[in-house]
Amino acid sequence: MSPAPLGPRLATAAMLLALATPAPSSPDIQHWRGAGGSRVFFVEARELPMVDVQLLFDAGSARDPAGKKGLAVLVNSLLDEGAGELDATALSFEFERLGAIYSAAAGADFASVSLRALSDETLLGPALRNLRRVVAAPTFPAGAVERQKQRMQLAIERKGQAPAELARDAFMAAIYAGHPYAFPNAGALEDVASLTERDVAGFYRRLYVAGNAMAVIVGDLTRTQARALADELTNALAPGGKPSPLPPVAALAAPARISVKHPSSQTHILLGQPGVKRGDPDYFPLYLGNHVLGSGAMVSRLHEEAREKRGLAYSAYSYFSPRRERGPFVAGLQTRADQQEQALRVMRETIEAFIATGPTAEELRAAKKNISGGFPLRLDSNRKILEYVAMLGFYGLPLDYLDTFVAKIDAVSLAQIKDAFSRRLRPDRFVTVTVGPAPAGEGAD
Repeated sequence: MSPAPLGPRLATAAMLLALATPAPSSPDIQHWRGAGGSRVFFVEARELPMVDVQLLFDAGSARDPAGKKGLAVLVNSLLDEGAGELDATALSFEFERLGAIYSAAAGADFASVSLRALSDETLLGPALRNLRRVVAAPTFPAGAVERQKQRMQLAIERKGQAPAELARDAFMAAIYAGHPYAFPNAGALEDVASLTERDVAGFYRRLYVAGNAMAVIVGDLTRTQARALADELTNALAPGGKPSPLPPVAALAAPARISVKHPSSQTHILLGQPGVKRGDPDYFPLYLGNHVLGSGAMVSRLHEEAREKRGLAYSAYSYFSPRRERGPFVAGLQTRADQQEQALRVMRETIEAFIATGPTAEELRAAKKNISGGFPLRLDSNRKILEYVAMLGFYGLPLDYLDTFVAKIDAVSLAQIKDAFSRRLRPDRFVTVTVGPAPAGEGAD
């Protein structure tokens, strides 16, 4: 169904919603618990007449049962396919006529639904009621379940033609063998094909409950109004609690090399290991150090060694991606098949040298200046503030995290970086994955 044309009032609303909201460098985050046990985080932002709301559930792909990988993504994608007395078309039209924007997403740790709407009560009230209908009373129509399964299966098949996706899936499977993080969020073809309406309903009933919910609100509201908004959403959920904690991630016991032949134009290389989880005391030294090693774009060590000095790749990178349990540390690049061993050697030697010596004093000063100078841009809109507050709340980080971020970066020393990298990274146990054509002279599998 084509969207209905917006009238003058809603057209103006849509323009307002597209604007970035000026935001303070350290937003005042208010916090309380709702009657059903849901946690609520609120930032008052009165600059524009708009409200951003996000509900998060500990219902990501790490909660998929064995043999049912892809279930979390499927459930999350079906919430607005029918709810209460409305079908998918009616739900979508209701959001559109109110100038509101609905979205949903599911990652490894959590699943979420989000709403952006004007704070005018004549628009916000009905938009919230529609969101409440979606999250608290989804009907999971049989036809929609099958359609979404087919879309997921098609997406999985397409991934088989994407070497970057193949490399990531093989890498995650190897460093997280036996752990829920080992599996792609969207699952595997055979698992998705086996999912049923009963699986969908059971997952929803177990995890989309008040005690497993967190609400984040940023916008043009008072605390009293925000409390009423949160109660309207979370009190509509069924009672229930959090699932059991995820198992810890085991350290790698030995190195592994995985080679996947693929007719791509270049070879994709990933190497690394499990890294750190959210709230880890080594996070700031590792984050700052990695800015020098591999995430500082065109000025990082890996980029300098792989591209500038040797022309092995257009870019080379590394990053830590913290999760509830230890997220991955990844270093990667793309190169010609006949250069993959040289590129791998350069990557390893660069990482090992950095672990041994750390950054120079000048590199450390430049990294601190770059990170601190760019920090205000991370909070220059309501949407960015919402995402940060959601991260802080879900992972239980201190509410003054944003206030103290720059000071903690500035306080990191060279010795702390060397110490953290030497303790946390083990290149002698790295998993290495290559996906691409066979090098010249090497036969096909």
